[in-house]
Amino acid sequence: MAKDKNEDQDAPSDRSAPAPLERAPSFPTHPLRESVLGEVHARPFRPVCSPRVVLHYAFATSAEEANRDRSWFSDFCASQGAAGPAPDARYHVLPFAGGALSWERHTEFTTYTWDGPATSEGSFAPLPANNPFGSAFRAPGLVLVATRLDLLEATPDENWRRHYDPASLTVFNVEGRAALAATDFRPDGNGLTRFLVLNESMNEVQCGAVVQRLLEIETYRTFALLGLFEANKLQPEISAIETDLVDLSHRMQASADLEANKGLLEQLSRLAASLEAGAASSSYRFGAGRAYYDIVVARLKALGEEPVVGDLSMSAFLGRRLAPAMRTCQAIEERQATLSRKLARATTLLRTRVDVDLEQQNRSLLESMNRRARLQLRLQQTVEGLSVAAVSYYVVGLLSYLAKGAKDLGLPVPAPAVTIGLAVPVVVLTIWWTVRKIRAHHAEKSEDNPD
Repeated sequence: MAKDKNEDQDAPSDRSAPAPLERAPSFPTHPLRESVLGEVHARPFRPVCSPRVVLHYAFATSAEEANRDRSWFSDFCASQGAAGPAPDARYHVLPFAGGALSWERHTEFTTYTWDGPATSEGSFAPLPANNPFGSAFRAPGLVLVATRLDLLEATPDENWRRHYDPASLTVFNVEGRAALAATDFRPDGNGLTRFLVLNESMNEVQCGAVVQRLLEIETYRTFALLGLFEANKLQPEISAIETDLVDLSHRMQASADLEANKGLLEQLSRLAASLEAGAASSSYRFGAGRAYYDIVVARLKALGEEPVVGDLSMSAFLGRRLAPAMRTCQAIEERQATLSRKLARATTLLRTRVDVDLEQQNRSLLESMNRRARLQLRLQQTVEGLSVAAVSYYVVGLLSYLAKGAKDLGLPVPAPAVTIGLAVPVVVLTIWWTVRKIRAHHAEKSEDNPD
C-alpha cells in the first residue's frame, strides 16, 4: 500500500496549473475589418417586454441634413448625461424616460425609435407625456414614416378592432402562433399608423425581434412605394417620346433630302437626350425601390406569419398592393430601356443616311473642283505661252537696243536687223526652257510637300 501511495505521489497531479496560452500573432489589419465585424452586430434586436408602446419615425435626409442631425443628436445625448454616437457610427441607443431612444442613419433616411412603458394595459391609450418627440425634438428632415406599435398581453376580448378600418385590416399570427399582430396601414388622428401585437407566449427577445421586423416592414414598404410615384411621373413623358418616335420613323421613310434628314436627326437626338435624362434621374429611385421591396419580403418571411381565419394577412395585403407597384416600376424601366434601343437604332440608321448623302455631296464637290483645276491648268498653260512670247519680245527689244548701240560705237557687229533676227529663236527657246524648268521645279516641291 505504501508503494502504491508513493507511486501516486510521483505521478503528475491533475490539479496542476495549465500552461499559459501563447499570445496570438499580430498581423497587419485591413482598414475595414472593425467595420465589417461591427456590421454583423449593428441594429440588434433589443429585448422588450409587454406592456410597451413604441414610437417610430423615419425622416428623408440628404447627406448635409444627416450630418446636422448627428451633431444635434450628440448634443441631445450630452444634455441627458450620456455619450453621443461615434463619428462613424450609424446606430446609437440612448436610455430615455424609462425606455430607450434608438437613432439609426441609413442611406437616404434617418430613423428615431423610442420604446417605453405603456400608460395603460388597454390598446392605443394616450401617449406617454415624457416621450422624446415633443417640442424639444428637432426633426432632421421631412417625415415619411410615423408609426405607433403597442405590445400588450393577449386578452380574450377583441375591443382593439374598433381602432382599425375593417376594409384594410390585416390580422395574422407570428412566431408560431405565440402572438397576434394587427394593422390597417392607415394613419390615426396623430398621423401615426398603428400596429398592435398581442403577446401570448413570446419571451423578451422574441418580442424585440417581432417589433423590429414590423417596424422595418412599415419603413421599407413606404420607401419602396416612392418608386411608384416616380414611375407615374415618367409615364406621360415616355408615352410622348414613343409617339414622337413613331412619327419620326414615318417621316424618315419619306425623307430623301439631306437637310430634311439633318432636321430629323436633330429631333431624334433631342428625344434621346430627354429619355436619358429621365432614366438617369429615376435609376436610383427604382434601384432603391427594388432593394427595399426585397427587404420587406425577407422580413415577412422572418416573421413566420400565419393567417387568421376570417382576416386578411399582411402578406396578402402587401402582395396585392406593393407587388403591383414594383411591377409598374419594372415596366417603366423596361420601357425606358426598349425605347432607348429603338432611338439608338433609328439614330444610327438616319446618321448613316446623312453620311451617305454627305459623301455624295462631297464627291460632287470634288468633281467640280477637279474640273475647275483642269480649267485653271489649261488657262495657266495658255498664260505661260503668252508670257513666253511677251518676255521674249521684251528681251529681243533689249537686244536690239544693245545691237544699235554697239553699231553706233563702231564695234564689229552685224547689222542690228540681222542680230535681232538671229537672236529671236534663241531668246524664245531660252525663255521657254526657263519657264518649263521653273514649272517642273514647283511641281516637284508640291509632290514632296502636299500640305
